[in-house]
Amino acid sequence: MTTEWFDRVTEELQDHLNSICEQYDQVGHMNINRASKHPRIEFFVSTLEDERDYFCTILFDPYNEEFYVESFDVELLQPTRIMLDDITDIIEAVHESFHEFLEDDSESELIYLDDDGDNDDNDDDDEIMLEEIDVDWETPEVTAFLIDDNIEVTYQFGIDSANGDGVLRRRNRSWVDDEEFVDESTFTFKKDEASTIIAMIASHMDKLIGYDEIIDL
Repeated sequence: MTTEWFDRVTEELQDHLNSICEQYDQVGHMNINRASKHPRIEFFVSTLEDERDYFCTILFDPYNEEFYVESFDVELLQPTRIMLDDITDIIEAVHESFHEFLEDDSESELIYLDDDGDNDDNDDDDEIMLEEIDVDWETPEVTAFLIDDNIEVTYQFGIDSANGDGVLRRRNRSWVDDEEFVDESTFTFKKDEASTIIAMIASHMDKLIGYDEIIDL
């Protein structure tokens, strides 16, 4: 097992990425994570709320000395790997993922920070506004878990009627002294992203901690 190839590629990668395109050079960032069985390179943009929106993850298999991205085979219903043989393949994968990410967010007004910490929108209004969407809900609310009738988390899947995007809504309900509190968040994605999302979750399920495990800590 060796990470020599991983180190060589990551050393050169940043210089190559800066020349991908003007948009990436302005807002794209790279993070190297070695503290895992398979080291990975994560690519993201920063928002005004000091959060990171990740759009691509490149993993490295130190046993076979191979770079790859995770996908999901819909026919076999199992995670798969797309091998990246050299730095050119890696750059192309990042570039393609970056522009797919920008296209997915094009209908919202999310503002990303450039390398100087400024937003990439000429508008002086720093408020982040999300466009209202009209969703055709395909499923009822499905309870993911319920704890002692005090906390309930549900999910609901629908289709954005305007563009056909998938929409996943999460509702976290809690009750204190007979008063209900609801926290809601919505995640949208393209059909092409669905298999990757499923694969990433399936590949890391064993690393997740459930609520019952947190209570036992």
